[in-house]
Amino acid sequence: MNLKFSFLLAWYYGFRTVTRGPSYVVASLSSPLTLLFLVFVISRGRLLPFAIAGGFITLVASVALSSAGDAAFLRLQLRIQDLFVASSVSPVDYMLGLTLSYLVFSLPGMALYVALGVAFHIFTPLGSAGLFGVLVLLVVATSAIAFIIAESIKHVRNVWGIAGILSVVMTVLPPTFYPYTYIPKYALWALSISPATPAAVLTQGFFGLARPLPYMAYVLVAETLVYFLAARYLTRWREK
Repeated sequence: MNLKFSFLLAWYYGFRTVTRGPSYVVASLSSPLTLLFLVFVISRGRLLPFAIAGGFITLVASVALSSAGDAAFLRLQLRIQDLFVASSVSPVDYMLGLTLSYLVFSLPGMALYVALGVAFHIFTPLGSAGLFGVLVLLVVATSAIAFIIAESIKHVRNVWGIAGILSVVMTVLPPTFYPYTYIPKYALWALSISPATPAAVLTQGFFGLARPLPYMAYVLVAETLVYFLAARYLTRWREK
């Protein structure tokens, strides 16, 4: 693996983007913070801990999923992948670099949610460690879905609508801002096609907000592997 390339790509496409275009960070926070406000108002603050914990999940997943547009633009318009055909850079190096950049892009928003979590006393040492592990798996899984979308379409104009719809469906419908116990078990399994669902269920268990479901860890790991392998298969350098 060419880790130097991956970290440089993450620095350029992550840190540099945040510093050059802070408005993008504000835009990525608009949806999670709006939902947080609505949950606070509708539940009169009762579900606020769920919304704060789920905010991490929604932020990371939505940023990674919406990045399908960036990945498609790089492939179809800039044709950056064509530059790597004869180089030592592998598809995994490229995927890792962009995945790290999406994680970096989420850091300002996560810092805000950390401040909210501290202010409302929802964090525990064990829960925080579990949340960290969940977020690592989640960013890999959702970034892989973004790569699958980006590598499957033929024209970049089609990706923005698809990515936007998936971002909403796969981060808002799952129990990220409400207790997973509110939905029937069959619906929970149906929603588990989105990695945000097992991630949210595990996070609620970590922080003592709902009954833990340890088997959801296997679901999240399995989904991460399946989506990553599918993305790796589709992301191939092709000689012209």
